[in-house]
Amino acid sequence: MTNQNAWSTLDSTVDHEGFLYSAGHDRVRRPDGETQSYDWISVPDIVVIVARTADEIILVEQYRPPANDQVLECPAGIVEPDESPVEAAIRELREETGYRADTGTHLYTHNPLPGLLRHQLHVVWLSELTPGESAMDEGEFIELRTVPIEDAIDVARTPPANGMTLMALLIAQEDGLL
Repeated sequence: MTNQNAWSTLDSTVDHEGFLYSAGHDRVRRPDGETQSYDWISVPDIVVIVARTADEIILVEQYRPPANDQVLECPAGIVEPDESPVEAAIRELREETGYRADTGTHLYTHNPLPGLLRHQLHVVWLSELTPGESAMDEGEFIELRTVPIEDAIDVARTPPANGMTLMALLIAQEDGLL
């Protein structure tokens, strides 16, 4: 395996600064001494929430303009700079669904596309939930849906499937939570 210290970034350029992401490229010196440009997209870290009531998994349905489709998915949202993934999960679940949780468990973190993204995706488990009123952000149009625990993975695999939802549910299942 090549030593990470054998690589060096010579310069970094931001080519686009948008509402949710920035994009650019780095000029990098490779271990063989040659230089190469590598594109990147920087996206805020997000949390995907696997939330369970006594016998159901909480999902949300919303229209996703980039996909031009209505998508059924686990609640999810941006991790703010001053938040832990668990704190973000508790906040996002309340905002999107009205359900409240006092504590949660961080299950997993990864970069879903390390060849392009500067981004971490966190999976958090929330249970012992109390229903309440949602407080969606401006411009969010989300419908609360629940599915029986035993159907959750099959529902997540039904097109239009959301890979982060399926991954989060499979991790929760592997950890014995579903």
